[in-house]
Amino acid sequence: MKPGAGKPWRWRRCPRWIKVLLLALVCLAALDRVFPPPVPGRAAPQAMLVVARDGTPLRAFPDRNHVWRHPVELTDVSPLYLQALQRYEDRWFRWHPGVNPVALIRAAWQRMRHGRIISGGSTLTMQVARIIEPTPRTLLGKTRQILRALQLEWRYSKDEILTLYINYAPMGGVLEGVEAASRAYLGKPARRLSHADAALLTVLPQAPSRLRPDRRPTEAQGAREKVLQRMAGVWSESDIHDARQEPVIAQTVREPLLAPLFAERMRREAKGSRRVDTTIDATMQETVELLLASRLGVLPSRVSMAALVVDNATLEVRAYAGSVDFADADRFAFVDMVRAARSPGSTLKPFLYGLALDEGLIHSESLLADVPQSFGGYQPGNFQQSFHGPVSVSEALTKSLNVPAVEVLERLEPNRFVAALRRGGLKLDLPVDATPNLSVILGGAATSLEQLVGAYTAFARQGMAGKLRYRPEEPLIEQRMLSPGAAFIIRDVLESGGPVGRAVEQGAGIRRGIAWKTGTSFGFRDAWSIGVSDRYTIGVWVGRPDGTPNPGFFGANIAAPLLVDLFTAIDNQPPSSRLPPPSVRQETICWPLGTRFDPTEESLCHRRMLAWLLNDTAPPTFPDRLRGGGARYTYEADAVSGLRVSAKCGDRPRHRVEAARWPTALEPWLPADLQTKARPPAWDVRCPLMDEPEAGLSIVGLSHGEVIRRSRPDQPPIIRLSLRGQQGEVYWLINGRLFARQPANQPLIHRLEEKGRVDITVMDERGRYDRISVSVR
Repeated sequence: MKPGAGKPWRWRRCPRWIKVLLLALVCLAALDRVFPPPVPGRAAPQAMLVVARDGTPLRAFPDRNHVWRHPVELTDVSPLYLQALQRYEDRWFRWHPGVNPVALIRAAWQRMRHGRIISGGSTLTMQVARIIEPTPRTLLGKTRQILRALQLEWRYSKDEILTLYINYAPMGGVLEGVEAASRAYLGKPARRLSHADAALLTVLPQAPSRLRPDRRPTEAQGAREKVLQRMAGVWSESDIHDARQEPVIAQTVREPLLAPLFAERMRREAKGSRRVDTTIDATMQETVELLLASRLGVLPSRVSMAALVVDNATLEVRAYAGSVDFADADRFAFVDMVRAARSPGSTLKPFLYGLALDEGLIHSESLLADVPQSFGGYQPGNFQQSFHGPVSVSEALTKSLNVPAVEVLERLEPNRFVAALRRGGLKLDLPVDATPNLSVILGGAATSLEQLVGAYTAFARQGMAGKLRYRPEEPLIEQRMLSPGAAFIIRDVLESGGPVGRAVEQGAGIRRGIAWKTGTSFGFRDAWSIGVSDRYTIGVWVGRPDGTPNPGFFGANIAAPLLVDLFTAIDNQPPSSRLPPPSVRQETICWPLGTRFDPTEESLCHRRMLAWLLNDTAPPTFPDRLRGGGARYTYEADAVSGLRVSAKCGDRPRHRVEAARWPTALEPWLPADLQTKARPPAWDVRCPLMDEPEAGLSIVGLSHGEVIRRSRPDQPPIIRLSLRGQQGEVYWLINGRLFARQPANQPLIHRLEEKGRVDITVMDERGRYDRISVSVR
């Protein structure tokens, strides 16, 4: 065995130069950890960029130094720019350790020989070191820069260093990075740079202020030429020739400002991020903002607007306008009305009827009473203060009638309705300590445009509503709002009026293929219009953010026209045909019973209607609120005369007749032919007269058929009517419109302004009524 074999290695036997080298490495490693390079990290204040789905900047939020920077990766930058940058600035970038000794020696020799800088000796890594830690242009500053460059090479890969450069290189003014410069000067993303563009942005960091293309295009073009000369052999001669012919034209630098309120919302929700990718379609967003701005001329001061466009397939938001003009403080431009809680007016009615369908309470043509009614003291009226008498569910929904909606909600129950909406993702805000009541369906709660639009997507998604998605990475969250069948029926009614109204155009200017609903809150504070097509759901809100009323502003005249324009501009695909789901079928039903038509009971069918039925169910008309007993009843009629008799009067042969009764509140509203069908025949003279609905009420002051003549053309006649046979409160209606609700002992005084026929009806809460018709000439 050799001497020393098997003995442990000893430090003192190590050569001196190895000891010195190892000690130096340890010291450098320690210094590197103690004095790391100040590379911007997440903890440092960062500029933030909010971008559309295609990368178009929506809004740039500068850092605390007011610098605009658009974060970008190498893969998002044109290869032409990366070629020009490495060829012109540092052709040995991929090979040196951060410092190029040959270039440094050459630059120093040229400066000593010519007395000025001829060529730089800094590598790209050294330029990054100077960017992240500015140093004076002295020997000490250059030494510090070299050490930082070595640190960067030690810590980061070449691609990571290059990424730092393309994001932080100064580009003139408040711009940093190639993406910000490309967007600001050239109006395009960095991935679409041409040869001329790439050369221009390569040389710009050498003198950002002196070479700004928007201010000094001649100097910028001259500097660009140097880069193009250097690219010979890398780019083809034809490409270089074409690049030289391209003039330097740069747009004025402006802050990107699309969807400003949405971008502000994303900035707050994504704290710490440098770039926020969203689902917004930049072209669609610009279209929406232009259409809203085009309405400014017809809007009073302080009135704002909001609009939201959602892709039904993905629930991704494609356009988001929280206010009409972000620069107009008088219109509360900083208030995001997409998120604000407001009274929804009548926009909840489609969900009410859809849920009632699912509960088996109604079908599409169920008979409802649009007449003055009291629901436990709550007495709703219609928007136009007129009543229509007997209406179907379809008609009540398309005309947005209030009384029928309250009637259905009373049967469904307000608590169940609000809970069902919440399960479907639509939460209503109620006053403190308040419980849901019948006013909820007429706007007696609050919600937002954001939640309403999310709920309305259910009509295009087989009853599945969902949470709107603003960023691509957000999960798809869905909730069942309605059954597929109920969603189909309500959408069909909103789009075309249902089976009965399909041939009639519902709403001037609304094209087919859009299921739409308007709403107006109490006092004209909020005007809504929400529409659903195969591809998109769009919501519009108009009003004053401070809640001040806007008389004359309602959903149909201010919000619906904008909704139509938005669909016309955004959704140009023709509507597709839709087949009803298996749970839906069409059948003929009968009024007043509301059930299927039965040929064996034709006498009970006063009016036939074609209806959508859900789950093969034809629910009957709601029970009479004013009169006990069922809708079917029987009476005895004389076999010869057909007059009504009873066992106590008359001994001639008689037979039993089955008949259908209309709800008491609707009898005064029936046309003459239906009134004849609705009532049993008159009593035989041998029988005592029984009470009729008209019994007990009588209008005094005018007689039926009377003609009233004006004494002078400019003096309309004034009528004074009183009532006999009633002590409580009564309703006076003139030409079908509610005119007054007052005590029966108070006379009605009315000026007959217009010529022609005037129908005057009085009605009490028990359904008794009297009616007269007069003529004014």
